[in-house]
Amino acid sequence: MNEFTFDDSRIVWQTLDGFEYLHYRILNIDPVHGVIDVLFKFAAGRQIVLHRHKVLNHTLVIQGEHRLYTPSGDLKEVRPQGSYTVSPASDEPHREGGGAIDAIVLFSIRGTDPVFYQILDDEQQLIAELGWQQFADLYHAQI
Repeated sequence: MNEFTFDDSRIVWQTLDGFEYLHYRILNIDPVHGVIDVLFKFAAGRQIVLHRHKVLNHTLVIQGEHRLYTPSGDLKEVRPQGSYTVSPASDEPHREGGGAIDAIVLFSIRGTDPVFYQILDDEQQLIAELGWQQFADLYHAQI
């Protein structure tokens, strides 16, 4: 089987202050149906900030391995290229990252709750929340 590398050279990736090893591109926001589609790029061999998913997420791994880690940084799950996963909201915090190469994952975030993600510090204390309004603002600010 040939290794596939997704050509993302035409995607204008964005970054968020305080979110190392993560790039994103919001593709669409549909408030009528409660869906936001986002491409996330997780840096190879790195872990992003600890967080919780507070709404349903559907994911499709387009490139690389999408890796999930426990709050302490231990590898919990590996989703290979081509994997499609439906993950309900959860209070369990985790980190995410890429494998040997950058992981590119399509997230279809689904829900009408105002909060999608809770960002936590290493002691699992809430430090920020991202939801509809923040994603809408980021979408409209994209270059």
